[in-house]
Amino acid sequence: MGKDRAWERAIKLYGTDEPVPERRVLQAGPLSVTFENGQLRWIKLGGTEVIRAIAFLVRDRNWSTCNPEISNLRIEEGAGGFAITFDALCRTPDGDIPWRADFRGRPDGTVTCVGVAAPRKDVLTCRTGFVILHPLAGVAGRPMEIEHADGRRETTRAPEAIDPQQCFLDVRAMTHEPLPGVRATIRMEGDVWETEDHRNWTDASFKTYCRPLALPWPYTLKGGEEVRQTVTLSFSGPLPAATRAADGPVSVRLGAAAGPMPRIGLSLLPEDLELALGVADTVRLAGVQHINCRVDLRESGWERVLPGYRDIAGKIGAEVVLEAIIPGTGAPADEIAPLARAAAAAGLTPAAVMVTPAVDLKSYPPGVPVPPAPDWADIIAAARAAFPKARIGGGMLSNFTELNRKRPPAKLLDYVTHATSAIVHAADDRSVMETLESVEHIIRSTRAFCGDVPYRIGPSHIGNSFNPYGDAVTPNPDNVRVTMARVEPRHRGLFGAAWHLGYLSVAAEGALEAVTMASPAGEFGVAVTRLPHARPWYDDHPEAKVYPLFHVLRGVAAGAGATRVTAESSDRGRLRCLAWRRNGGIELWFANLRDEPLEVAVDGLAGRTARLGRLDAASFAAAAADPAFMDRTAPVTSDRVPLDAFGVARLTLAA
Repeated sequence: MGKDRAWERAIKLYGTDEPVPERRVLQAGPLSVTFENGQLRWIKLGGTEVIRAIAFLVRDRNWSTCNPEISNLRIEEGAGGFAITFDALCRTPDGDIPWRADFRGRPDGTVTCVGVAAPRKDVLTCRTGFVILHPLAGVAGRPMEIEHADGRRETTRAPEAIDPQQCFLDVRAMTHEPLPGVRATIRMEGDVWETEDHRNWTDASFKTYCRPLALPWPYTLKGGEEVRQTVTLSFSGPLPAATRAADGPVSVRLGAAAGPMPRIGLSLLPEDLELALGVADTVRLAGVQHINCRVDLRESGWERVLPGYRDIAGKIGAEVVLEAIIPGTGAPADEIAPLARAAAAAGLTPAAVMVTPAVDLKSYPPGVPVPPAPDWADIIAAARAAFPKARIGGGMLSNFTELNRKRPPAKLLDYVTHATSAIVHAADDRSVMETLESVEHIIRSTRAFCGDVPYRIGPSHIGNSFNPYGDAVTPNPDNVRVTMARVEPRHRGLFGAAWHLGYLSVAAEGALEAVTMASPAGEFGVAVTRLPHARPWYDDHPEAKVYPLFHVLRGVAAGAGATRVTAESSDRGRLRCLAWRRNGGIELWFANLRDEPLEVAVDGLAGRTARLGRLDAASFAAAAADPAFMDRTAPVTSDRVPLDAFGVARLTLAA
């Protein structure tokens, strides 16, 4: 493939031409390990994942994870094992942190990782050292043996429901049983580790990290001093033979009726209002049911956005959900009443209102004092009095983490809500797609403490609209993959469309009432508009009207309220799917979550009248120019559907 074609394909897939890190699969006896971007990932024993990742990470003072610049990489294989050495440099706003690594795998499956950080000058960090990720499958709810730093041993369980606090403290080693009779032990030396439930932030893992959060952060790494740590993974018991899985076709099985499809909405921040009004005619074609409009009553002139919110809702044919941030320093009734008066004066009648005190925009890890805030019940009562005709929701504008740590009185609410972001801790492609697995756990955990109260999620994006954990989101002037960033290039690519469909499939399976994703315009927009930074490909194609994810939201919004049909993928890590009844038949959407083509076999497709629409790199330009592109379907001529990297397909099956 020529350079220009390769560049264009990268932009269509990812929205960025930043190279995808090379992955290399290595063997250590019966163990397979993938080396990617300085990390050991997907460590498997006989095809069963034992450890999701071992990584030496640097996080800056805003908790953004730094991408390492790797040099002097050397990989050797032979005699049933491997050796990897390299140098790395992490650049933070407060200075550089160079480090070096030595990873070795032996024929008996033992893996030893040594990491040494040695900054030349004092530098601030929130974390520098090894992080170990355990997968969810085979670990959540299962026995775990913990060896503490003082030598004490404890037999416990990894949590089934998501733990709002640290799962395990003062950790030196952890042992679990990935296969019957096989014990896997991970041992850490050079600091004290603890484990948190990474699912809180949609990461699909349990994370064991240093240093303990009870110690101050950010902290200073002294110039000229070394941070040296070692992590060892070892096994006992009868180990299986080494295997290499072959990726074949993915099958989709359609089943029974399973309740209504969720309502679909967009979100809107004040700074994007003018852009949104300019593309309202295009956005209307998405057919969403509601738009979440945020107003911050701490800001001067906050009431000026309300007429615009009224107008955008009317133009796109959606109900308004008001997300109101109050100062939280006075009586809730006194702080909410001015919003009700201003909304009435603007002719804005919200269908729903969610009020949050400003203090809840920030996160407070275990042990950190939480500033005072009004009582949930007082806020809810004040909102009901101010907006008697609106449904009153409660929860968080930030992540599930904060909802889990400050659970609302659900029975006082008409619905519970929270948002998510997929790049809080990691921004590589596979980690972002793996967050879909964790969203399943989040929905179950929320149901566990909120019962049958209606449940909404959103606004949810790949990127971050704000940073609950630091002073600001991470700047992204280079249009690359970085954590905690608002500018997220994959939102504009096929990757974003596939991720959004996967997310909506999980939400529908979880029987959510509504899901809010993306915005009319701006960084999280569905419609193409000029932005303050470069948008590769789009800046050179004025005919482009919508991003790929527009087609996903439009398609699923058309199914809102319809009867969902169960659709089961044989490999949910590679393919997600969503189906509902339509005109006596079935509408099925599915998305390839990987960066390589796959083949989809839909059970019962052979001999049935069906039509197919496909969104992929080949159709990217046509889809960008036509908001109704996915209505262009053709008869299906085979019982197998090929799907390119991050491709999305719409399959309509006649009755």
